[in-house]
Amino acid sequence: MLALVDCNNFYASCERLFMPSLNRKPIVVLSNNDGCVVARSEEAKKLGIEMGALAFEMDDFFKKNDVAVFSSNYTLYGSLSNRVQKTLANFKGDIEIYSIDEAFFDTQWYHDNELFNLGVSIKSTIFQNVGIPVSVGIAPTKTLAKMANRYAKKENREIGVYILDTAKKIRDVLEYTQIGDVWGIGSAHEKRLLEKGIKTASDFINLPDDWVRKNMSVVGLRMLQELRGIPCIDLEIEPPAKKGICTARSFGKLLSNKQDLEEALANYTHSCAVKLRNQKSCTTLITVFIQTNSFRKTDKQYFNSISIPLTVATNASNELIKYANWGLNKIYRSGYNFKKVGIMLTNIVPESQIQAGMFDTINRERNNNLMKILDGCNKTLGKDLVRFARLGYNNNWRLKQQYLSHRYTTNINEVLTISI
Repeated sequence: MLALVDCNNFYASCERLFMPSLNRKPIVVLSNNDGCVVARSEEAKKLGIEMGALAFEMDDFFKKNDVAVFSSNYTLYGSLSNRVQKTLANFKGDIEIYSIDEAFFDTQWYHDNELFNLGVSIKSTIFQNVGIPVSVGIAPTKTLAKMANRYAKKENREIGVYILDTAKKIRDVLEYTQIGDVWGIGSAHEKRLLEKGIKTASDFINLPDDWVRKNMSVVGLRMLQELRGIPCIDLEIEPPAKKGICTARSFGKLLSNKQDLEEALANYTHSCAVKLRNQKSCTTLITVFIQTNSFRKTDKQYFNSISIPLTVATNASNELIKYANWGLNKIYRSGYNFKKVGIMLTNIVPESQIQAGMFDTINRERNNNLMKILDGCNKTLGKDLVRFARLGYNNNWRLKQQYLSHRYTTNINEVLTISI
């Protein structure tokens, strides 16, 4: 049996944790640059606020209904997610961190009659240690565990734990779950299945295997078997190395100054390089791109990209920043208002399989030692406390975050203070 531990309304719960006055009040969290709604509390859902709703169109509605609005605070969310994961790791069993607010947990060390108490213990311990409410779904497969967790939230929220341990429970939840709510069913597959008369997960499991394989590939067939209680998706205790890493964000305001673009790109490149080093990989191809805002019809439009093959694979920030800046110089054009710059790293290889270059003049041993010291300092003392000068401190390219809350758990200057 596998358990899925899922934080309830995670972003909203993180904001509420340090502001008890927001209990039982509607909360929404906005996307990058405060564009649209990406997270809602249950109270906000009951008001009819849809995911993806444009913030500027909802402004009057938010004020009228006393909705608390927050910009995405990923530093805070990541910190609290890490605390939840560490608390879950105290329980005996293997864990797969599936997303920032979800984790699968292997219950093989527990007897069947212990599973409900295990779920209740996980829920209460995480709430006591971290303050974040969670739901726990337990079932024979990952897909059914997802379904059990959703059922716990929708129909058993007070207890917050649901176990699919009998054929009847599985059958009831399959009949309860609409086909579009099944894990892995996207909008295209949902439309095709509805046209075929498949409305629920219960209808789906009765489809012929050949039809599912033909129309939904082997991935759909695997999902079908999972819904029938046959495990087909293994627990990934160690996440696989990424085959591509990309960072590209829209600016808080349009930029035309080349230095601003260079600084933003340097920061994005360093972020990608850190991810490479964390998974012990290197890249042999980087792609840099810039673009204007296509929605501003009064502005001149421009988009361009350039791919730069590297003679020797690397994960060193200083080297990648140098190549990225060279690429930007090649594609930059003056006289445009740019909305976004980005970098993508591909052709990723393990750092243990780097092929040396005959004409390589870079002192790679020195570079590797420099990166180890840099990463060690920043992990111990704080993110980007030690940095390359090219990363700068200019805020012109930063995201628009008008409603940003404090980073209570990671910034000493923003720690919660209590007056007695």
